[in-house]
Amino acid sequence: MPTILFLGAGSDMAVAMARKYAAQQYDIQLAARHTAALIPLQQDLIIRYGVNVTVHTFDATACNTHAAFFSALPVQPDITVCAFGYLGDQEQAQQHWQEAAAIIHTNYTGAVSILNVVAENYEARKTGTIIGISSVAGERGRQSNYIYGSAKAGFTAYLSGLRNRLFRSGVHVMSVQPGFVNTRMTQHLNLPPLLTASPEAVAAAVYKAGKRRKNSIYVKWHWKYIMLIIKLIPEGIFKKLKL
Repeated sequence: MPTILFLGAGSDMAVAMARKYAAQQYDIQLAARHTAALIPLQQDLIIRYGVNVTVHTFDATACNTHAAFFSALPVQPDITVCAFGYLGDQEQAQQHWQEAAAIIHTNYTGAVSILNVVAENYEARKTGTIIGISSVAGERGRQSNYIYGSAKAGFTAYLSGLRNRLFRSGVHVMSVQPGFVNTRMTQHLNLPPLLTASPEAVAAAVYKAGKRRKNSIYVKWHWKYIMLIIKLIPEGIFKKLKL
């Protein structure tokens, strides 16, 4: 039975993905800082789907623990999903480095740290899949969230390079651009319904695309064309827009 590891397993998207993969008879490894919150999900997946589900302590920003964390897993996962993230507060990040650092280290530094470890393992085994949940915010910097966006831009570029590096080893890397998702992280935002996906829609899209070994996906197709238009706006015009 294949095994899938969810890093940041407490997020709404990770929970939905864990349910989707468990329904397809994958064994599940749930990893997050607050493991107590994962116990109800663990028990539900075991009872509902009859799969093996384990819970592990993982802190994305504690980079010095990542190698030991991965090597201590009871089974080396066939698929690793990097689903953690921190939207943060742009205005606070502009004024206080602590907030900016939290955004950068959670969305980029921590992701690179743990996926470097995973990549080494998969490359040596010549098998495995890495799925990174990035963001359309990383495709062009906007005044409303450019610190978060810049971290996600770095993560998207990292996944692209990792995909290029690992291809010859038979390891697949998939980048996911969910767009707006109706989660606890975005509940304070007024999101447009047409462009907003549910965590369950993200899970379905990731599972389908992963099986097809897609390189990069937008969960809602509209975002591909929206971001194409945004990226084509000349900088002289773009810098005057309030976005």
